[in-house]
Amino acid sequence: MLIAQLSDLHIKAGGALAYAGKVDTYTALECAVDHLNAMKPRPDLVMVSGDLGDFGTLAEYRQARLALDRLEMPFHVIPGNHDERGAMREGFADHAYLPSGEGHLSYALEDQPLRLVALDTSEPGKPYGLMDSERVQWLESTLSERPEERTLLFMHHPPLAVGITHMDVQCLQEAERLAVVLRRHPQVELILCGHLHRPVEFIWEGRPVYVAPAHNHAVTLDLEPGAASSFTLEPALIRLLYLHPDSGTLLSHMTPVGNCDGPYPFFDAAGRLID
Repeated sequence: MLIAQLSDLHIKAGGALAYAGKVDTYTALECAVDHLNAMKPRPDLVMVSGDLGDFGTLAEYRQARLALDRLEMPFHVIPGNHDERGAMREGFADHAYLPSGEGHLSYALEDQPLRLVALDTSEPGKPYGLMDSERVQWLESTLSERPEERTLLFMHHPPLAVGITHMDVQCLQEAERLAVVLRRHPQVELILCGHLHRPVEFIWEGRPVYVAPAHNHAVTLDLEPGAASSFTLEPALIRLLYLHPDSGTLLSHMTPVGNCDGPYPFFDAAGRLID
């Protein structure tokens, strides 16, 4: 099993440039889609962990789908703080896994070698995430349905401050409530987040948390307390999750988007190391 995680697309209506014309988020998404389609082997599925739109409009979701629908594998979406649930429901109305009606867009995928649980941490109108009573109850109930099944938890907001001040104030609020649920459910092996536009890894509540890298623009890695909010244009990366078919070990890899020079052999036809 091979899963690709995209996050923080920030698509604008009509494919307009973002941040005073400095970031072409739509072209960056097209390049990411082309890269995933060209992989050998291709990912079995793609999880898109939030901020598909920049303002959460239906026009943005329709624009994003021009690229996402070209993926040659299934993809599943989760809201982020830049998304709007109603418009997202309409924009992805054919995605039957998304719950109908009102409220958070959380769901579980049951038809994979690992159980994939998507938790909507977005709080309407707020940049931070929230673990409220409704979502606590949903997650507890969902995890209790299959306590013996290996599970991955996808959500947009990281549950812990990572040292980037202007992003840390936007992390998951009431994260201790999430921790209480997870303590009862050791089958959750890994938590996968977005939001930070950076590859970040840490241990929280005894299990790894992986934050998705950026395939468009990165949040500046500035660990100075109180550093100003800013972004940089760094090499585009996509996180891959690989379930090894022999050992059953779950591994994380990074793939750079686009063509890299190579591959070149280490050894010649006689098996000698090339000097």
